Amino acid sequence: MGYKKSERIEFYKMSGSGNDFIIIDNRNLSLNVGDIREFVRKVCRHKLSVGADGLFLIEPSSCADFKWQFFNSDGSTAEMCGNGSRCVARYAYHQGIAAKKMTFETIAGIISAEVNNDLVKVKLTDPSPVNLAVKIDVDGRIFTVDYVNTGVPHAVAFVDNLQSCAVAEWGRKIRFHQHFAPQGTNADFATVLSRHKIQLRTYERGVEDETLACGTGMVAAVLAAACRGEVGSPVDVLVQSGETLRIYFTGKDEGFEGIYLEGTVKMVYQGFLFAEAYQ
Repeated sequence: MGYKKSERIEFYKMSGSGNDFIIIDNRNLSLNVGDIREFVRKVCRHKLSVGADGLFLIEPSSCADFKWQFFNSDGSTAEMCGNGSRCVARYAYHQGIAAKKMTFETIAGIISAEVNNDLVKVKLTDPSPVNLAVKIDVDGRIFTVDYVNTGVPHAVAFVDNLQSCAVAEWGRKIRFHQHFAPQGTNADFATVLSRHKIQLRTYERGVEDETLACGTGMVAAVLAAACRGEVGSPVDVLVQSGETLRIYFTGKDEGFEGIYLEGTVKMVYQGFLFAEAYQ
């Protein structure tokens, strides 16, 4: 049965290590909510609607098990989302859309995933080369960042005291810095704890705030640290939600490949959106 604007819209709420998402099955392409970006902005509002970091529409694909349309909470589109990909994979398996091992189509390319109960491992697209030690002037303060595109752009700054770091303030300024114009960048602040462990905080483009986790940011920070010779695969990443995810990778000098992101996914709830949720 197709969706009409007056009808209730079924959705699932998922959380990937603190990144929360609304997922809607739109394989029959019948979702009818008017301006989709305005719809996303409204349903992603905390307290006034469901609230989420982003929204996925699951749609048919001619080259994979399915494809997604992904929107940040501000209604903008993004090429890739690491934690979102893990949420979508568990959702697709739970709904019988795909088997435990699956592929799905994104703007960044084809993503493969494997679901084992609540543990989901995804193979991400190959990143761009890491551009080390980019110096930018932010209101008179010089930041040295490592820049890499892991599906979406990330600027990684390594800091000594992560918990006292003003992530929201400095992250926003780096995100909109002219050096990264016009697309902007996500801003990550990381500390290397050991050869196989780092800690990370991220200001996310599109959410326009610090989030509790960011999958592509984890990969970016790990690869930047690997380029500096400070970590080796696999690397556990501790994020603001208190959870730990694991990154696997191969390569270094000629570029990285075989990038995997592994962690748990929570199915938070299933529900229905009434029109009042997006009016």
